[in-house]
Amino acid sequence: MPVRGPIFLPGDKSIAHRALILSALSKGKTFINNFPVNKDCLVTLEAFRKLSIKINISKDKVGVLGKGLYGLTKSESPIFVGDSGTTLRLLSGVLAGQNFKARLTAGKYLSKRPMLRVTKPLRMMGAKINSRLKTQDSRREEYAPIIISGGNLKGISYKIPVASAQVKSAILLAGLFAQGVTKVSEPISTRDHTERMLKLFKANITVNKKEIKIKGGKELVSPGKVYIPGDISSASFFIVAAAIVPGSLVTIKNISLNPSRLGVVNVLRRMKANILAVSCQLSAVSCSEPMGDLVVKESVLKGTTVKKEEIPSLIDELPILMVAACFAQGKTVFKGVGELRVKETDRIKSMTENLTKMGAKINVSGENIIVFGVGGLHGARVKSFGDHRTAMSMLIAGLVAKGKVSVDNVSCIDKSFPDFIRTLNALRKQ
Repeated sequence: MPVRGPIFLPGDKSIAHRALILSALSKGKTFINNFPVNKDCLVTLEAFRKLSIKINISKDKVGVLGKGLYGLTKSESPIFVGDSGTTLRLLSGVLAGQNFKARLTAGKYLSKRPMLRVTKPLRMMGAKINSRLKTQDSRREEYAPIIISGGNLKGISYKIPVASAQVKSAILLAGLFAQGVTKVSEPISTRDHTERMLKLFKANITVNKKEIKIKGGKELVSPGKVYIPGDISSASFFIVAAAIVPGSLVTIKNISLNPSRLGVVNVLRRMKANILAVSCQLSAVSCSEPMGDLVVKESVLKGTTVKKEEIPSLIDELPILMVAACFAQGKTVFKGVGELRVKETDRIKSMTENLTKMGAKINVSGENIIVFGVGGLHGARVKSFGDHRTAMSMLIAGLVAKGKVSVDNVSCIDKSFPDFIRTLNALRKQ
């Protein structure tokens, strides 16, 4: 059955986190529209409530009464961030600048994700941080729970060893509170939502290609209203569905077209997916984020090579791209995908195991994955591994598999897209 029709998707999760954080750190009211009501964004919202920020939410509209850079107050109990890596890492940067102690606790999956990449630069800036330590093969790593005693930060110059927008953002947010200038250099350009949002809130920030500078001590100024464009990561599942399901035609409305997030679209176009971007415009985020519509229809896909430097712009979309590769002519090579092993689950393992059960031919060598187009998949019982993107990817694969595909524990999809199954079913009824 083809997928057909127009859809509006919830706001971009990455942008929403940052809008909430900077709204809380600026003085006065900020209204956020098209806010995605998913588990990850809600834990960020609740975290700032525990830090004394008044926040009202009604459906997809959020009102935040900010108190300025130094208006947060100590939470009397630990702040639980669920399995939201964005919340844990960005909030660590904010708390590094506060003159009180805070304890951050995480869910089962996030507690296994490495944090030294964040705690190390924050300590260099002057924050005192205790965390759960683990040494394996003489390598030291840190994990949640994390206790942060912040304040008295100083600007640093830091070259991020691993391309990560979350690490970059944590340092920049700490830089808001630091004395002097904080300079961040990244090896490969990553998503730039934090830089755009900081500019929107009038932070003292300059961006020069892969180097970002922020001067601390300047109060933020709320733009009053922020509109969150649709989430391109959520859209990627419907883009691939429209490309691989015969007879499909889907229009995705008001979606984020931020160049640093269009890696998935660029790769699929290279694979000859029929994707048209129309009415690209700057959204109502006061010229902060571009958005527009994407029209996608049934395509004959061809294999391609995805280079290591492309991975940061599509890290969250790699699972669904692996599904697309199964239906492409020839082979598709993904290079330098090691970061997939430290997401909510080891996504290299989850996707390879599941797709192989369904008849895919996949080779994994170190940080490289080769997917051979097999022209089709068959039904099987597969696992979500508790990972939302794995679960959604397997449901899309099931649309064109011969036979029944059953996915255990799809409740994990609530982490980013609670209405995913309802939206998919609506497209199949058009």
